[in-house]
Amino acid sequence: MLDFFKAGSKVLGMNARNLTYIRPNNLKSTRILADDKIISKKMLKSNGVPVPHLIAKISSLSTLENFDWSTLPNSFVLKPNNGLGGAGILIVFGRKKGLENVWVKSSGKPVTVEDIKSHIRNILDGAFSLSGSPDVAFFEERLKLASQLKPYSYKGIPDIRIIIYNSVPIMAMLRLPTKESDGKANLQQGGIGVGIDLATGTTTTAVQGKSTLIEYIPGSRLLLRGIKIPHWDEMLHLAVKSQIASGLGFLGADVAIDRDRGPVFLEINARPGLSIQVANMAGLKRRLERVEGLKIKSVEHGVRVGKNLFGGEIEQELEETSGKKVIGSVEKVRLIGKNDLEEEVKAKIDTGAYTTSIDIELAKKIGYEHLVDEWQKIDFSKYEISRNNADNVAEKIFSEVRDNIPDLVDVSAVFASSGSSFRPLIKIPFVIDNKRIVAKVNIVDREGMQYPMIVGKRNLYKFLVDVSK
Repeated sequence: MLDFFKAGSKVLGMNARNLTYIRPNNLKSTRILADDKIISKKMLKSNGVPVPHLIAKISSLSTLENFDWSTLPNSFVLKPNNGLGGAGILIVFGRKKGLENVWVKSSGKPVTVEDIKSHIRNILDGAFSLSGSPDVAFFEERLKLASQLKPYSYKGIPDIRIIIYNSVPIMAMLRLPTKESDGKANLQQGGIGVGIDLATGTTTTAVQGKSTLIEYIPGSRLLLRGIKIPHWDEMLHLAVKSQIASGLGFLGADVAIDRDRGPVFLEINARPGLSIQVANMAGLKRRLERVEGLKIKSVEHGVRVGKNLFGGEIEQELEETSGKKVIGSVEKVRLIGKNDLEEEVKAKIDTGAYTTSIDIELAKKIGYEHLVDEWQKIDFSKYEISRNNADNVAEKIFSEVRDNIPDLVDVSAVFASSGSSFRPLIKIPFVIDNKRIVAKVNIVDREGMQYPMIVGKRNLYKFLVDVSK
């Protein structure tokens, strides 16, 4: 378990979940309903909650032997009716070209009728059911991936788990399929869980598997923080509606976003797993206690309470546990120059840039007029520069001019599509969100740019950056 749970986050353990919340709030009859995926989806559909279309179900070996395989579409999902934790789910992505009854998985591996029949026999025997008792297999539509989430998903469909208690959304996470999870949005099988701020529907911290904190999609530079979940308000309203319809007092709703239909409820869980706490870096117990006994008058009231109580709390807990301030993509920065000259500007917080830069005019305002004037007198045309000798040339320029420019602390060579250039560096303190940073700063002409300053990742070690702020 991660260190932040040791710091008083009131993590909810499995025993406490079962004794304090599931048994008193989820009667046996409602747990049975939730465990039966086919019946629970019929219940949700009858209450106006969208679910995937059921294609067919197979409840016996005789039904299996007489099944017409030509009725299956090009893509589908095969599930055990009483499965747990994503076990036993087979996702088929399309037919193999030129072969009528051969399909393919996300990996490209072929799936034959015999493969499917063998898998269904295992389901019927109870290999994936909660208690190991005989089960039912069913086919349902494979949803279409929403374009907003496509860059973050490997083959399969991401889903969102929302915990509801007392008709109030308590916590949520985005679950992303990976190569390790074979295209399934399941953390136990190697998927990614990303916490979601309830007020905004924007992702925060991310974990792969059960406990590995990550910032990016593995093997890419796609940042997991700051993803805006489509249809967020609608999803919260439907999740609360599903709890009321089911009669479950403590519920985990799993929702996918279909490209054409929007939110579609995959299933409801009477015993939702607790890895959602790790993804959010927050304990469930404290949140559950805060809504215990509240009088919730309507679906809209419950959603409003959840967003008001828990929106932004993730940020606060991140700051408390990491010791770092959470800042946005644009922040006010107070620069402290020569002779106590100060200037406050809006700066772009750019984790894609390594160093920090300020505009020439801004440098003058904080006392570096002499440096700028002397720098502009230098004839750089006499220096031959290439990527191989750039550092040596920069050192040579610095050694030649530093006596005339005492505030100069270094020279950097920069290559761009427009050509190469040199920039002077000064060492100055600046303040972001009451945190003081002393940094080497490039001076560059930023006329026409939106912000007169860029703060690069080299100087962001005291902060966590939330691009959604």
